[in-house]
Amino acid sequence: MTVIECNQLTKKYRNQRALHNVSFSIEKNTITGLIGRNGAGKTTLLKIIAGFYKQSSGEVRVFGENPFNNLKVSQNMIFIDDQMILPPALSLSDTLVEASDFYPNWDMTLARRLFDYFSFDPMQYHSKLSKGMKSTFNTIIGLAARTPLTIFDEPTTGMDAAVRKDFYRALLKEYLEHPRTIVLSSHLLHEIEDLLEDILLIDKGEKKLHMKVDELKQYAIGVSGPFDAIDNWTIDKEILYKKEVGANGRYVVVKNDFPDRFLEQAQQMGFQVSAVSAEDICMYVTSKTKGGIDDVFSKC
Repeated sequence: MTVIECNQLTKKYRNQRALHNVSFSIEKNTITGLIGRNGAGKTTLLKIIAGFYKQSSGEVRVFGENPFNNLKVSQNMIFIDDQMILPPALSLSDTLVEASDFYPNWDMTLARRLFDYFSFDPMQYHSKLSKGMKSTFNTIIGLAARTPLTIFDEPTTGMDAAVRKDFYRALLKEYLEHPRTIVLSSHLLHEIEDLLEDILLIDKGEKKLHMKVDELKQYAIGVSGPFDAIDNWTIDKEILYKKEVGANGRYVVVKNDFPDRFLEQAQQMGFQVSAVSAEDICMYVTSKTKGGIDDVFSKC
């Protein structure tokens, strides 16, 4: 069953285009990572899916319906980000109680256990929490609500490394015990890739990649060798990234869309062939240039 479907989705703010002709679908009971650099359009896309924003053109369907101001979508979805505004008159403990009235699948036992684990004060107020503690409390609501569609937009903002790891672990365990459709946006792919089944990469408002995590890891390979030999070998290949290595060497990342015999040829020529991390692949695909920051200084 398809939970989210976007077709030629476009969003404009006056003369600025936030999304352009974005098309993809997300199936039921999957964890999809929405990956992109800051300003790529991730939040705009998620808020359209959540029904907060209306697209400028194109089509979006959530649970088969237009999500904008849609009660069915609102009842079956929760949107968690660092801008959540909770009732200022309610303590944290009271907020959990009130949240249980909004979400039919709410698990108060889970909420209380997470609340205690992260050492929250029941009489504290959300507005008085630090940025990291706010994010942590927000994720408790997102997990305990158990909505059919759960959207986490950069949920770990302000959290320290240990708390982020705890959240990812809690998310995975909760998903395995109570599957639902989860969309998790981040620009830190290396922290979440083990959680994900699919990756949706967007850049400058456009979809760049949408595939299984395992497929992404095979999307490109790294090859290094002598300058001239590498240039000849890559002459008809798509180069995602390249840099100088030593006095006469070059390292390139090439799209892995050629027959195995070309890879065997590279190894026979003495080239060093290496895997490329999923995060680096996303970085190279969305980079403005095929070089790195060192190129800025080498041209000075």
